[in-house]
Amino acid sequence: MKKVAVAMSGGVDSAVAALLLQQSGHETVGVTMCLGVAPAKGGPVKCCGAREIEDAGSVCRALGIRHYVVDFAADLEEKVIGPFVAEYLRGRTPNPCVACNRWLKFGSLLSKALAWGFDGLATGHYAAIETGGGYLLKRPKDRRKDQTYFLHAIPRETLAKVLFPLAGYTKDEVRGIAERAGLPVFDKRESQDVCFMPAEGHGAFLRSRGAEIEPGEIVNLEGRVLGRHEGIACYTIGQRGGLRVSSPAPLYVLAIDATRNRLVVGGKTDLRAGGLVAGEVNRLVDAFPEEAWAKIRYAHRAARCRISEERDGRLTVRFAEPQEAVAPGQSVVLYDGETVLGGGIIQEVLKWN
Repeated sequence: MKKVAVAMSGGVDSAVAALLLQQSGHETVGVTMCLGVAPAKGGPVKCCGAREIEDAGSVCRALGIRHYVVDFAADLEEKVIGPFVAEYLRGRTPNPCVACNRWLKFGSLLSKALAWGFDGLATGHYAAIETGGGYLLKRPKDRRKDQTYFLHAIPRETLAKVLFPLAGYTKDEVRGIAERAGLPVFDKRESQDVCFMPAEGHGAFLRSRGAEIEPGEIVNLEGRVLGRHEGIACYTIGQRGGLRVSSPAPLYVLAIDATRNRLVVGGKTDLRAGGLVAGEVNRLVDAFPEEAWAKIRYAHRAARCRISEERDGRLTVRFAEPQEAVAPGQSVVLYDGETVLGGGIIQEVLKWN
């Protein structure tokens, strides 16, 4: 690629991505997505707030490249926030960063870059793309920062138009490059949390969106009422704290029943799942193998599994060993060694027999 647009978040990763491309001879510009996010003063660093737009501009000035700010607030509302609210009210646990990558960064922003005449889009993600007989999404050198879980849903055809310049670097190496180059964000803290989420959490955000979050019953697996919850949207599968239920053994959220506004709780062993069914499947290879490794959330250690593709397009994933706290709405991402095979949205949890 000769002309590359770099998605500039205002952080050190995207800054070094732009620097590396510039040093390798690419014609680059910085593009920052304005999402209408306005974090409170003194709050945690967000990925697309006003301060981040300012920082992205200062990096572009330091590199001597043009900087554009493009308004994607309507896209964020339609493709990410609206579905996020709807999913939570259904008792599911969505991952907005997966949706943002799929629809905004590698959807709207990439399309905009191509329409402007650029050959592709680069980002500061820790991931890699292998070329040669096709394009494959691969894990990066820095396994601690591996972000392929959040990238599994991007369309396969976009891989040919995407660059991940940080694939062969660790985070410490990236900071060192930025410091030696005199980039103004070399020591900036990393962004934290979901960009549009207030410090008060999911419940407060959903209420601010007009969602009715009503208290309800907490029941055990037999249906016996043990206490009251503050609203199902305030809880996630596997949660232990905040239940305010007296019990001789620790209790965990096993299921969220949105229809009856109930939380179902039980012991730790009751969290074990033997598998799952996933929909909205995105395939990054020609076909899924029969066996692979599955991650059911970002911080989860990948688990050996068997995969079967159903006639309706969904995937059934069965684990070799039981996995805890499989949450509908989250993504399951499949790996074969270093290669990201794809994944989907968890719709059903299969019990461990």
